[in-house]
Amino acid sequence: MTGRYYEEFEVGETIAHEKRRTVSESDNQRFCDMTMNQQPLHLDEEFAGETRFGGRLVNGLYTLSLAVGLSIPDTTDGTIVANLSYDDVEHPNPVFHGDTIRAQSTVTDKRETSDGERGIVTMHVEAFNQDDDLVCEFDRTALSLKRPEE
Repeated sequence: MTGRYYEEFEVGETIAHEKRRTVSESDNQRFCDMTMNQQPLHLDEEFAGETRFGGRLVNGLYTLSLAVGLSIPDTTDGTIVANLSYDDVEHPNPVFHGDTIRAQSTVTDKRETSDGERGIVTMHVEAFNQDDDLVCEFDRTALSLKRPEE
């Protein structure tokens, strides 16, 4: 387990996640297939080449999911009860095949549950490509375990 317990999160703290991933054409294709998303902007090079982007874009929900996955080891791996919400999702720049994505999370809020047995932590997650262009951002709220008493 590498995640943090509720008490270990500090409001205002930014956690730079070291793991990165280069997105392949296969990643994008499989994600679209699994989710039954047949948007030609993601799958049809000829169609996408005629858009303002000049080529296929990686599915935005894949980018969101990747950012969450990159953040898990440093935040909630083994210490989460549940993800409660993903809010205010934005994709300010596109992701293309071959882009390498990294993420960081800033703790924006935390509070104990009403029974005091767990905690709710909200993080603003940002994903960047290899050129440090912001490609996705959102708020993630998680129900977290408190540190076990020894």
